[in-house]
Amino acid sequence: MNIHEYQGKEILRKYGVAVPNGKVAFTVEEAVEAAKELGTSVTVVKAQIHAGGRGKAGGVKVAKNLDEVRTYAQEILGKTLVTHQTGPEGKEVKRLLVEEGCDIKKEYYVGLVMDRATSRVVLMASEEGGTEIEEVAEKTPEKIFKEAIDPVVGLTGFQARRIAFNINIPKELVNKAVKFMMAFIRHLSRRTAPSLKSTLLL
Repeated sequence: MNIHEYQGKEILRKYGVAVPNGKVAFTVEEAVEAAKELGTSVTVVKAQIHAGGRGKAGGVKVAKNLDEVRTYAQEILGKTLVTHQTGPEGKEVKRLLVEEGCDIKKEYYVGLVMDRATSRVVLMASEEGGTEIEEVAEKTPEKIFKEAIDPVVGLTGFQARRIAFNINIPKELVNKAVKFMMAFIRHLSRRTAPSLKSTLLL
């Protein structure tokens, strides 16, 4: 299923997953207005295309005021981003996600993939967030941890805690991480296989 980041975050929000507040913008003025409405001291302006590696391609900028939001929106909208997933032809940016910024101390990767061999959903996580997971898999596969999810039981608290410890979440944040992961896939056990597949391939 090809959906943009802002659409994926709306789905996650519906299931109780904590995600930053943000607004989609199709013009520079909409981007500035979105930043005004968010009212945060730091705003992130993100290109919305169906491809990873947007930050490295210049499609993600951190703005510290409205003038910078305007400048970055002008730079990114209409730009053709070339990433490892777009191919050499790239993809044109037609919309932006303007999102509240925060002080990021550490990034982690958490994702859901379909294991075609077992037809089960697998929670995959790594402490190497902010890096393409394909690159991590190639260079340091030992930093990727997986938990197969039973379609009837769902993700258990034990599995979520094991993932949290394996990816070195600080002890004081383990419970929050477990809550996040449980919310991330809470609805899965209630889904049939066909809809489960389309829900997960975000």
